[in-house]
Amino acid sequence: MAETTITDIKQSAEQKMGKTLEALKNDLAKVRTGRAHAGILDHVLVDYYGNPTPVPQVANVSLVDSRTLGVQPYEKNMVGKIEKAIRDGDLGLNPATHGDVIRVPMPALTEERRRDLIKVVRNEAEGARVAVRNIRRDANASLKDMVKAKTATEDEERRTQDEVQKLTDKFIGEIDKMLAEKEKDLLAV
Repeated sequence: MAETTITDIKQSAEQKMGKTLEALKNDLAKVRTGRAHAGILDHVLVDYYGNPTPVPQVANVSLVDSRTLGVQPYEKNMVGKIEKAIRDGDLGLNPATHGDVIRVPMPALTEERRRDLIKVVRNEAEGARVAVRNIRRDANASLKDMVKAKTATEDEERRTQDEVQKLTDKFIGEIDKMLAEKEKDLLAV
């Protein structure tokens, strides 16, 4: 009985930490670097017959070169709407239409803007670290409750706390790695 509950606590903590990592990955993907990547338009919504729809669902998004995206709508009548959605999005992009293909050049980031984005990225990473630590705290509190209720021994509690700490260290290491990669991307000219 106690083992199952301890296992549940560990699994729950690991799942929550994994979700935190996934959320950070999504947040970091939204931060624009100077290089083009097809995923940057995933969060730009275009009005598709009255429904807000992500650009990749109404157009083929591809890399033309390292600083330019090519967006080819599946329907020709969507060219203007997609161009407007990209322009009005909060990414600061200025698309240009060439026939039925929209070219989206990525403007170079200024040094000041890079520094600002690095601060944003670091804040996101710190938020994720705090979330992971809170998950650890909650797991440890659950373990203490189990010891008080005599459904787990103190040895089991200590052993599980060590395992939860190792999980925490692993996920914080992943967060730091993701942060370092994003900072490197932002600083690359």
